[in-house]
Parts: sequence; C-alpha cells; structure tokens
Amino acid sequence: MVSEVEMNNILVALNEINDKLDRLLFQQDSSAHVSQEDDLNELDVMTLLSLPDHLRTTATVLFEMGTATAAQISEKTAKERAVESNYLNQLVRMGHVHKHRNGRKVFFTVQFG
Repeated sequence: MVSEVEMNNILVALNEINDKLDRLLFQQDSSAHVSQEDDLNELDVMTLLSLPDHLRTTATVLFEMGTATAAQISEKTAKERAVESNYLNQLVRMGHVHKHRNGRKVFFTVQFG
C-alpha cells in the first residue's frame, strides 16, 4: 500500500514531467515552419460525438469557456490538472485545439471552421 505522502510525491514528480514535456512541445511547435492554424481540423458536432468520452468532456468544457488553461478545465471537470493537460495535448495533436503560451501559462482554444 502506498502512503499518502508517497502518492503526493509521485503526483508532484508527474506534474514536473508534464510541465517539462509541455515546454518541449512548445519549443518544437514554435520552431515549425508551417503555421499550426493551417493544419487544424474543425471541431464540429459530429467530430465531438466521435471523440472518446474523456476527450469529449474536456473539449466540451473548453468549448464553453472559449480559452482556458488545463487548471481551469480541471476545476470544471474535477480531474487532476495533469490529466486535463494530457487530454488537451491529445486534442492539439488531433488538430482540434490550438495551444499557445503567455508567460508561464499555457492556454488552449477550440478552433472553429
């Protein structure tokens, strides 16, 4: 059985890893020659319905909020910030969501057609 302290240490380590991966992805995205907006797929109702439940929930909350951070999404979905960050990055890779950084914060926005 894992103690609560050990679980918190694991969660902190996972959050640090996630933040580092976000920074690496941002550096890779900013060095790309092709504009990300050119590659985005419209997130319409049919696409939303075709997403797995966990991604659909995240995308729906982001759609309602317009632009949000993973922490803001996690407040609405009651999931960990790291989990929502993972889901949002999946939506970015699928081309349905745009990701941009403002200082230390990473914001996500649903792209419309």
